[in-house]
Amino acid sequence: MKFFIDTADLDEIRDLAATGLVDGVTTNPSLAAKSGRKFTDLIRDICAVVPGPVSAEVTALDFPTMMKEAAVLRAIAPNVAIKVPLTPDGLKTCKAISDDGGMVNVTLCFSAGQALLAAKAGATFISPFVGRLDDISQDGMGLIAEILEIYRNYTDLKTQVLVASIRHPLHVTEAARLGADVATLPPKVLRQLYAHPLTDKGLEGFMADWAKSGQSILES
Repeated sequence: MKFFIDTADLDEIRDLAATGLVDGVTTNPSLAAKSGRKFTDLIRDICAVVPGPVSAEVTALDFPTMMKEAAVLRAIAPNVAIKVPLTPDGLKTCKAISDDGGMVNVTLCFSAGQALLAAKAGATFISPFVGRLDDISQDGMGLIAEILEIYRNYTDLKTQVLVASIRHPLHVTEAARLGADVATLPPKVLRQLYAHPLTDKGLEGFMADWAKSGQSILES
């Protein structure tokens, strides 16, 4: 499974990219607005840190303007993936960009039927929002299972399932068990994956025993 980081915080991206665990980045208008930076400059800087796909979302709602915005964003770096909403105009934009060899991330997916439409439009990634479905008492991970089942029935569909709106580490492990291609994680959730009380307890014991030995590797 690939790990993308869902943030527009450049410091967070640099820090987590240094671990070697980051395969890409996803942003959205809300995250970009919180950064307080000019959007194109922000995407350019992120692309310089992360060589994998960096999702940059259009803000227009009509096809002609989506295409104009996409042209600006695609010119920033070759690893920019244009992010479009799952609407008729968004899918039309997806088709045009994918036919031109560009990467497209179709976002705000909440049904398997929508995911099938995105795949037929040539989407590189489909982003089902599991957390937002859980919030309204629907089964977010159940949607991931449905989409994967459909995609596996048709080998000509190459769209990768990018699990979005992840709220906790269990979402990540459940998505991996199902075979999702990508999980996009808030930085906090990626760091939570490191944590386990037995790891902390074991390390504490090792360090205590080593201190009693009076040794130093650097002085050996």
